[in-house]
Amino acid sequence: MLVGALMGATAMSVLYSAGIPAEAAGTSTYKELSIFGDVFERIRAQYVTPPDEEKLVENAINGMLSSLDPHSSYMNAKDAADMQTQTKGEFGGIGIEVTMEDELVKVITPIDDTPGARAGILAGDFISEINGEAVRGLQLPAAVEKMRGAVNTPIKLTILRKGADKPIEITVVREIIPIRAVKSRVEGDVGYLRVISFTEKTYDDLEAAIVKIKKEVPADKLKGYVLDLRLNPGGLLDQAIYVSDAFLERGEVVSTRSRDPEDTRRFNASAGDLTDGKPLIVLVNGGSASASEIVAGALQDLRRATVLGTRSFGKGSVQTIIPMGEKGALRLTTALYYTPSGKSIQGTGIRPDIIVEQPLPEELQGRVRAEGESALPGHIQGQSETDEGSGSVAYVPPEAKDDIQLNQALDLLRGVKTDPAFPPNPDKAVVEK
Repeated sequence: MLVGALMGATAMSVLYSAGIPAEAAGTSTYKELSIFGDVFERIRAQYVTPPDEEKLVENAINGMLSSLDPHSSYMNAKDAADMQTQTKGEFGGIGIEVTMEDELVKVITPIDDTPGARAGILAGDFISEINGEAVRGLQLPAAVEKMRGAVNTPIKLTILRKGADKPIEITVVREIIPIRAVKSRVEGDVGYLRVISFTEKTYDDLEAAIVKIKKEVPADKLKGYVLDLRLNPGGLLDQAIYVSDAFLERGEVVSTRSRDPEDTRRFNASAGDLTDGKPLIVLVNGGSASASEIVAGALQDLRRATVLGTRSFGKGSVQTIIPMGEKGALRLTTALYYTPSGKSIQGTGIRPDIIVEQPLPEELQGRVRAEGESALPGHIQGQSETDEGSGSVAYVPPEAKDDIQLNQALDLLRGVKTDPAFPPNPDKAVVEK
């Protein structure tokens, strides 16, 4: 996941590559490139004011990549360096993750305990102006750059929200955003693990959280664990594999497949379940994307966990970061990932074993809509994608007492009878009693 000073493009798994030689282009392709060169020279020589040549080339590259899919882009040297810093689990800004849609910056989700979340920015909001300057006409990296700034300095955002009568003006003070990859607590006799994002810190944070829970609750009293992946936009592929492996003794976690069948890669779990085989429920919703879907899909297919909630985002593509020397890096979609049973969730998402809708509070009704990969313009058509599409409403109540999905999971782990309105999918795994 590329996370900007305050945000990321859409959630994604990341692999780093030194670059793979491309096949030589045909003669007709080189003729088209000569046209590009001619246009560039005309602009450089005759445009009404001297253009920024570096920006011209960068924007041309981004235009080419944006025609492929929503997750391919070019990063200049500064953006590439920022991304490497951010995957370490810390960045500066206001703490929202976004993509670009209809020429506006669209909020995927605010990050917990950040200025953006505290200011009331919501998933699905559109940012139309940044400090009074219109967003339309900007590429996503340029919009990110405008929202970056020194710590303790304010930024004014104009937000368009579905259902609101007029634009909403929000002023947020920038902070250093340390990403706490995993939050945990004990819910009586159940261990609660919330994975917020997949950075380099995620597996270590998860391991430490499980150790802490084991110290707080004796093994004979611990009913099981809830792994909360709601509002988790994804991140590093290797961390998704490590997190899945933390709960598995064996089996394929995920495979990635590119256009060359020989490039298929399979990743398997190693022996050693950190939770000692305790029952496990995974929570997902429309804000669960990419790396979080890898984890949910692996634990579901291998019958290690019951997945509960609503359909996930449906981002089943892998982006490779290809360094371009001092010029930056190319972020290119190079593969799709598949769950252990061989399913691609691109454009379909993870269907929970137990569907539990989380009602929206009255003040958000009509203002928050379902989000999913299948709704993104130019997305790669999924192998199993249908008109039903992917995604669902991405909302988690701030108070645990109002969290119907979490409380349903706790009841299941404790053996409390399930509400007949939410029967489990009989074709999927069930919670051990």
